[in-house]
Amino acid sequence: MEQDLQQGLFERQKQSLYRNRRQLSSPQGPEVEVDGKRLLRFCSNDYLGLANHPELAEAMITAVKRYGVGSGASHLVCGHTDEHHALEQELAAFTGRDRAVLFSTGYMANQGVITALLGKADYIFEDKLNHASLLDGGLLSGARFQRFLHNDLENLEGRLARAGDGRKLIAVDGVFSMDGDQAPLPGLAAMADKYDATLLVDDAHGLGVLGANGGGSIEAAGLSQHEVPLLMGTLGKAVGVFGAFVAGSDSFIDHLIQHARSYIYTTALPPAVAAAARASLKVQAEEGWRREHLAHLVSCFRAGVSDLGLPLMDSVSPIQPLMVGDSERAIALSQKLEELGFWITAIRPPTVATGSARLRITLSAAHSLDQVEQLLAALKKVVQ
Repeated sequence: MEQDLQQGLFERQKQSLYRNRRQLSSPQGPEVEVDGKRLLRFCSNDYLGLANHPELAEAMITAVKRYGVGSGASHLVCGHTDEHHALEQELAAFTGRDRAVLFSTGYMANQGVITALLGKADYIFEDKLNHASLLDGGLLSGARFQRFLHNDLENLEGRLARAGDGRKLIAVDGVFSMDGDQAPLPGLAAMADKYDATLLVDDAHGLGVLGANGGGSIEAAGLSQHEVPLLMGTLGKAVGVFGAFVAGSDSFIDHLIQHARSYIYTTALPPAVAAAARASLKVQAEEGWRREHLAHLVSCFRAGVSDLGLPLMDSVSPIQPLMVGDSERAIALSQKLEELGFWITAIRPPTVATGSARLRITLSAAHSLDQVEQLLAALKKVVQ
């Protein structure tokens, strides 16, 4: 087996698909120290620049002094503290839903909600570009699994119309993590209503960023809990901490607490992490300028790239993918940018389809306009 694995790794290197971990020696921020070099970072999901915010750090330190560093058990044994409970209540209020339940990761949340709701007699319909956690959750559920063409409501409707009896779940990303575009949520909600299906939205990359109050893709689309019954959100991106949650009606959330295996059989998040997430929600409410500044940076960046004539994908989110195509060339461009002092990751198959390697450029509210202009100047040097 080990020889087979070594050969597979060698083949991956030959195809420019091998991935290396980079080692940071500094806190998260626009400028980081990685592998001994100081770089301007444009590849993080810390969209609001909160991962190193002093109020979040202080909240975590205070909670560690009170609760210690570990939760000790799963939520249903003895690991559910008042910090966890308060965070769930605040997340429900923040997203406009009856109730929320915490999961340790977004991957576990998506697997948990899908497998708790569906079985072999049921159906799940997923966008072709959904995150791996949604796809894996659909496969693990044993339900009849169908992938519809990306953001194609007509293709989805044809599949829904042919489905038989059984529960039907439509699962989509609110903002697609590698393309940065958004799901057509109003149309999906209408389709779910027409065919008696339930809509699940993974808003990992929209929460905190989109909507007048940072409520994400669903708030931006003006949809209610009735129209989008299930929302999954992560706490490790715009929130700046770690973990995830699912929000919905009392019945849905109570069902997950009783039946979601990835919730029941895992240790709860440390209480200090929950405390830091609560502090993040408070900062977001008080500092709406972060979303406004981020939106301004996105607009300026897109205008600058347009002036350069570069193949930027269609996105109004902080995810701004620059299409390259060839994996080897994507790596070469990433390395050239690093030589100029910029850290931007080359995204390659199997994360994206063959022939669609790209530079996944992400902006943060912690960036300045001057830093974005520096990036544009660097792109002009290396891409044209």
